[in-house]
Amino acid sequence: MKHTRQYTMEPYPAIRRLTVDGGWIDSRRHTVHGLLEMDVTEARGMIREHKCLTGETLSFTAYIMACLARAVRDNPRMHAYRDWRGRLVMFDDVNVNTMFDAEVDGRRTVLPHIVKAADKKSVRQIHEEIREAQQSHKSGRGSAEARHIKRFVVLPAFVRRLFYMYLYRHPKLLHERFGTVALTAVGMFGAGAGWGIPFGNHTLNVTIGGIAEKPGVAQGAIAVREYVCITLTLDHDIIDGAPAARFAQQFKELVESARLLREEQE
Repeated sequence: MKHTRQYTMEPYPAIRRLTVDGGWIDSRRHTVHGLLEMDVTEARGMIREHKCLTGETLSFTAYIMACLARAVRDNPRMHAYRDWRGRLVMFDDVNVNTMFDAEVDGRRTVLPHIVKAADKKSVRQIHEEIREAQQSHKSGRGSAEARHIKRFVVLPAFVRRLFYMYLYRHPKLLHERFGTVALTAVGMFGAGAGWGIPFGNHTLNVTIGGIAEKPGVAQGAIAVREYVCITLTLDHDIIDGAPAARFAQQFKELVESARLLREEQE
């Protein structure tokens, strides 16, 4: 009897080794997760209004990042790291590591981009920086960065992990090259509410999940509101529950108030 092959094979993308490395880093941490719902009715309404007036769609991720960076700035322990002597290092600037979809050598993949000093940038500035990073890879101008990543991921795993161990013991280098806060959005994977539960490579990792409409209370009345699911993933070796709760409350208030968007309109 002749058997036909009922499967296909293809090489494992070397770039995926970064994800494998991320899992290895997370296995060395003691992380906890917080699941939040934030009312983004006002913010999304203003973003839609801006599009109607100008034709431009402002990045919702950029808005969340601007709120996140300011909340971290006011709670600096949320992005602290330990140096090789065991001291906590807390930075003045909040460098946020975010991910975006790009094409490298004909394959769709996810690449990192660090928005430096995000706490000092407006929603507009962050929006334009993210769009520029995306466009640079589409046009080929980001190929140098992609080549550096390609060279790194083909190194043996033990070499890459020695580099990570060195990096995490030198927070100043980590702050510059890796960022101190991570932000990723997974809400585009499906419609409706839903949380993403990531592994954590940073002291603070924030995952933007799905957005859904449901009844809520606004100005004393029940109305249909829009809620986004946010996951906070924290390194419990550095962050305790009470400081994390205070940070989460401030972050939530910034997002729900749409204050940063109003400030840019004034």
